[in-house]
Amino acid sequence: MTEQLHFSELWPHWPELLAGLWVTVQLTVLATIGGLAIGILGAAIRSGRPGMLSRVWGGYVEIIRNTLFVVQLFFIVFGLPNLGLKMTAGEAALLAMVVNLGAYSTEIVRAGIQVTPKGQWEAGRVLGLSRTQTFVRVVLPPALQRIYPALVSQCIIVMLGSSVVSQVSYEELTFAANLIQSRDIFEL
Repeated sequence: MTEQLHFSELWPHWPELLAGLWVTVQLTVLATIGGLAIGILGAAIRSGRPGMLSRVWGGYVEIIRNTLFVVQLFFIVFGLPNLGLKMTAGEAALLAMVVNLGAYSTEIVRAGIQVTPKGQWEAGRVLGLSRTQTFVRVVLPPALQRIYPALVSQCIIVMLGSSVVSQVSYEELTFAANLIQSRDIFEL
């Protein structure tokens, strides 16, 4: 195959690619913020006393971690409207990414909390902090420092996974590139 890509021929398409890149960045940032918030909440629930809520959250984590992201996305896009929950492709993509990252980050944060020495919990209690204050002010900061590399890796995976949302016609970077390629393949 002797065909070569000449970037000079792509210059007219930069506005479309940059618009797609901007949508991808927005989607990634919002999904990361939402997913990490859910992950921290889930880790707090799963690290606490065993109970019904912890088991339900554990079920959510296992279901999400054991299904493909594209299946989750299609369920949200095509399944939820049948239950009366209408949303745009962008809202569905964001929800799928948040739910997915929430499950994975729950286990990452929980691992960081579990390796926290018991003495930190006790120190917070001795200082008169409530269980919640001890968790937020004493236990969580060093736990997040320990798991920072794993969380960053998961956030990168979210950004890479954003290309899947082009399958539901959400106009992010992959969608823009596919559109340019399909429209202009014979011209380039």
